[in-house]
Amino acid sequence: TDIIKALGKATPLIFTGLAVAVSFKCGLFNIGAEGQLVVGGIAAAFVGQAIAPGSAWIHLPLALGAAAVAGAAWGLVPAWLKVRRGVHEVISTIMLNWIAIHLVESWLVIGPLAARSAQGHSLPGTTQIAPTAELPRFFGIRSELGLGLVLAVAAALLLYFLLRRTWVGYEMRAVGSSPEAARYAGIGVGRRTYLAMGLAGACAGLAGAVLILGVHRQYPAVFHAGYGFDGIAISLIGGNHPLGALIAAGFFGVIRAGGTKLQLLQIHRTFPELIQGLALLFIAGQMVTRHLLTRLATGRPKPSKPSEEVAPDA
Repeated sequence: TDIIKALGKATPLIFTGLAVAVSFKCGLFNIGAEGQLVVGGIAAAFVGQAIAPGSAWIHLPLALGAAAVAGAAWGLVPAWLKVRRGVHEVISTIMLNWIAIHLVESWLVIGPLAARSAQGHSLPGTTQIAPTAELPRFFGIRSELGLGLVLAVAAALLLYFLLRRTWVGYEMRAVGSSPEAARYAGIGVGRRTYLAMGLAGACAGLAGAVLILGVHRQYPAVFHAGYGFDGIAISLIGGNHPLGALIAAGFFGVIRAGGTKLQLLQIHRTFPELIQGLALLFIAGQMVTRHLLTRLATGRPKPSKPSEEVAPDA
């Protein structure tokens, strides 16, 4: 049904929305979710087909863990550049996106990890993963909805608990509010930066794993489809809140699922992207309006008049 299809489309979007939201809470603008997703996807594909099939209770967690670790490692690179070299994360994550995409899709997928035909010729994409590494599907083999949705909701709840109910989350939010004040209070700004970007990368890597292990069953020749970039809009619409990302990802899932049917109604295929852009524009406009109203309400402090002094008699 349409609801099942929308939930399936929303599953990787939940992970990428969380990847951006958790970094935002620490004052970091993670635009690298797309690259982290790609790295996590190829790691899941490699473990899914390179390890001999065994028990699904071992093989599937290994593939998911490899994706999370690979994504986290890719996310720690811009964190290290920011902490040790002062490189802004926007610049480094944008560059790492394209490095990851070209490294995987212009070399690994058509070279060392490419599938081989019976004659030994390379085929587009990697070898199919083993059945023991596949994510279970809830409504048949054609459904995109499966165990990944449960994992995504669990990740959102865990991040909410971490950010709102633990001391570590309080320190991350303190760093996001004011790094200098947090440093003065004795909080390790560098450590929290590493943690935030590591968690963000792990979430994006799991998005790639969900797509590889639950939808494609291999790393296809062309994989990235903008899920990482959509995560930025999802995080903003969700108020940079883990639970808000759930709702916003559901909205984006409905739009993605309905894109095909809109074309049957002779509506242009870019119409869903227009809806996404308008939603983001309204959210951004609300933030700007709130900021301007606050400035108008408080006003600028008037400069104090210098006290008049009586000139001494000559």
